[in-house]
Amino acid sequence: MKDEIKVNETYYNSIERQGYSRRDFLKFVAYIGAYMGVQSSAIGQITKALENTPRLPVIWEHFQECTCCSESFIRSDHPIVADIILDKISLDYTLTLMAASGHQAEAAKKATMDKYKGEYILCVEGSVPMGADGNYCCIGGRSAIDILKESAAGAKAIIAWGSCATTGCVQAAKPNPTGAVPINKIITDKPIINVPGCPPIGEVMAGIIVHVVAFGKLPELDSSGRPKAFYSKRVHDSCYRRPYFDAGLFAENFDDENAKKGYCLYKVGCKGPSTYNACGNMKWNGGVSYPIQSGHGCIGCSAKDFWDAGSFYSRDTSINAGSIEANADLLGKVALGGVAAGIGAHAILSNVSKRKELNQRISQGTENEKHLEDL
Repeated sequence: MKDEIKVNETYYNSIERQGYSRRDFLKFVAYIGAYMGVQSSAIGQITKALENTPRLPVIWEHFQECTCCSESFIRSDHPIVADIILDKISLDYTLTLMAASGHQAEAAKKATMDKYKGEYILCVEGSVPMGADGNYCCIGGRSAIDILKESAAGAKAIIAWGSCATTGCVQAAKPNPTGAVPINKIITDKPIINVPGCPPIGEVMAGIIVHVVAFGKLPELDSSGRPKAFYSKRVHDSCYRRPYFDAGLFAENFDDENAKKGYCLYKVGCKGPSTYNACGNMKWNGGVSYPIQSGHGCIGCSAKDFWDAGSFYSRDTSINAGSIEANADLLGKVALGGVAAGIGAHAILSNVSKRKELNQRISQGTENEKHLEDL
């Protein structure tokens, strides 16, 4: 009976039962709404949905991965994310966090799949190996391929957590001995939300689930199936070191004076100019920091095939700075040239302005003299 109550209760009921106040709940709604990037007018809709919507049945599969996505999720800065959204959205099945194991765990998953067919959300963490008939990854005597297809058959939608599930990540890196592939290479008849990152930010993961619950639909996705709210801008676009990049000021290595001054890390391998993620805005560990702020360049962990893109410490030969392709060696010269051109233009404009002012004074003086003569 206790489990049945949990099944039918709403998110707000769960929050109250766990000892959180109404004020705590509203703070959480504002908190997660801000991370989702929704307008203030949508906060009321999120509040109402969490108050009236029964928990969302979720099956969370783990295949070839390191569990860093789950680790990121449960370490979200806000306690309600971990205690309520993760625990009470149902997580009817997740081998990493559920208490049951073996036959009991599999029975719980099957019961959810049967009872909520076409309604549950399937979350997948990890890539799936296609080599050796799928035998490189087996759980309970079954291959990951078979388990994924069975779990996906009755799912309403699929959320692919992390770069392993969205692009294959390190397991799919050359020479890819297990034949690892992302989820969208196997499941093609279900809507899939790709949430890349190694791992994704915990609040991003929570925001996506809350969006599905609050608005009853998937968030707006880009051409790669990523939520635009979190993956529409490059790390470079929101980086606090961007002004140094524009000025052509770079750290040449991690020990030089420029690095100590906080100059741009592009020359030491930062992939921020080509990586789409929310790190620069949302940051990690409750908004405390992110790799670039900690002194290390972005490795592009949310980009496709980032493991095969060369050394994390070698810079790209070219970057897309708006519509202009330029390499880092020329940026400083261009910047200095721009400054020189600006100074020259300013001097010309200043001279023109001064000459105009002088002519006005001469003209005004002549008029004053003529006026005195008339008197």
